[in-house]
Parts: sequence; C-alpha cells; structure tokens
Amino acid sequence: MQCPACGRDLVERTVADVTVDICDGGCGGIWFDNQEVRKLDDREEAAGEALLDVRRDPSVTVDHDAVWGCPRCRHPAMMRHFYSPKRQVELDECPRCGGVWLDAGELATIRAQYTSEADRGAAHRKTARAIFRRQMDDLKAEFADQPVEAPPGMEGPPPPPPPPESQGLLGRLFRFFGAGTA
Repeated sequence: MQCPACGRDLVERTVADVTVDICDGGCGGIWFDNQEVRKLDDREEAAGEALLDVRRDPSVTVDHDAVWGCPRCRHPAMMRHFYSPKRQVELDECPRCGGVWLDAGELATIRAQYTSEADRGAAHRKTARAIFRRQMDDLKAEFADQPVEAPPGMEGPPPPPPPPESQGLLGRLFRFFGAGTA
C-alpha cells in the first residue's frame, strides 16, 4: 500500500489489537482502517502511545492542498474534515471504506484534546446543540413572514376534553393521581 501523502510504501504496525499502516521514514503519517482511530484516540488508551513516534524524514514535503486518493480501496478522493469540535486536526477520510489518514503529529494532537471521555462527550453535545439552535434560527427566519394555517379539520379552538366516564382506565388513573389534563 502506498502513502497517499508522499507516495512511499506503508509499513504495517500492530498496536494492541489494531493493525495500522505507517509511513515510517517518510512523511510520518498513519493510515487507520474504518473506526480503528477511535480505539487509539484517547490519552487513556496506552496502546496509542506506540504510534506517537513514527520516524519521519524532514526532507519529505507534503502538499496539504492536494486531493489524496485512498490507499486501501483506491477511491480517487478522500474527504477532508475536522476530527472534533475543537477543530485542531483536519483529517482525510475515505467516503467508500471509511479509512482515515492522519498526518505526522496529528494523533498526538487528537489524544491531547480531551482529558477524559466525559469531556469529549460534553464538547460534542455542546457543538450539536449550537448547530441545532443555528438551524432552528435559520428556519424561524425563513418562515417568519409566512402565515400559519391549521391543517384541514383543525380550524378553531381545540375541542373540550372527553367526559370522565368516556375515558379509559389510564385516563381515570392519571386524573386520580393529578397528572391528567381534565
């Protein structure tokens, strides 16, 4: 398998139960097959430390603006995106096989981003909430000047609740315990 960044041969290295392909003595990048990077991306996962010191040739230059093909399945263009909401590492991911290419030093940066899995989850939730709010604000702005129409048959005020004798057992229980709407 060839390095997508510098073209050298990649070398397999097994760490714990994960086999990755590294550009040892070249650009220092690492290829992870689908979802493998998640097994080594946390600083608490000691096995990942073995991949932090991939030998790198300083004379090898990498064009980070180039579009790289997948070394595993030969898809012609990998997608470039940020690894996490902190936006510190931009990785290349194959849309076909799901493999991930990390440039030299990026695994160390990923592992240093969060002190725990709880911190990582909190950052992702915060980002998801911000994205959702932004999308809702955009929708509100888009439809703000449009009149709201009730669906056919739903015009006018809502109908009154059914009398207690027509409610089922659950309705009577909810009403009895104070959780009902009647």
